[in-house]
Amino acid sequence: MNMTPSLIERCLAELDPELFVNYYGSSEIYTFSYCDHLDRKPGCAGRAGMNQIIRVVSPDRGDDIEMDLPAGTPGEIVASMNSPEAFAGYWKRPDADAKAIAGRWYRTGDLGRLDEDGELYVVGRVDDMIISAGENIYPEEVEDALSRSGLVAGCAVVGMPDERLGSKVVAFVEPADCALTCDQLDEVCLRGGLARFKRPREYVLVKSIPRSASGKLLRRKLRDGEYERHDDGRQAT
Repeated sequence: MNMTPSLIERCLAELDPELFVNYYGSSEIYTFSYCDHLDRKPGCAGRAGMNQIIRVVSPDRGDDIEMDLPAGTPGEIVASMNSPEAFAGYWKRPDADAKAIAGRWYRTGDLGRLDEDGELYVVGRVDDMIISAGENIYPEEVEDALSRSGLVAGCAVVGMPDERLGSKVVAFVEPADCALTCDQLDEVCLRGGLARFKRPREYVLVKSIPRSASGKLLRRKLRDGEYERHDDGRQAT
């Protein structure tokens, strides 16, 4: 579960911790990377952990996994299977092995980018990326812009089918203010520096964002309509 930069900034401001470290990993390999300077780089996942190598490559399975993407270009994060923390494979799941393991590399299914310092930022999941009118849009970027407003108690962004755009950006918002309007939410996105093509084409006000027991967003439930609307419900832009 990825912490948005806005949440990290709030934690730093309100808790004033002596040390705040961001670890990124999985049950398959445990630690991919860590960052201990979130005050300077909110949202950063840092550099590879001990005995680990991480890279950012094209998510297209037809492309060469040994080819790194340039700094600043989002792609799929892969981690070395040579790490002593790495698993050997999924138990009796050759289909899962084929999807996640490519030679000496583990495909995380996460999207990320490396900055000019070689430090990693996780920007979402490969399966959650929205392609709208030929543009790649990452839900976490839109969610971070919305969550910076005191008008929003919680939010989740998904791509929904659209005849003209292919997919459109839809934001499900748990309002902190019952009088919340889509114009206000649009203004929040634009003030937060979000490019116009990335802003939601539609807002849906909900009573609560569906989450798992561990707090992970359940975007599938939103796509499938498994949510309860908040008062006026749907507001289209």
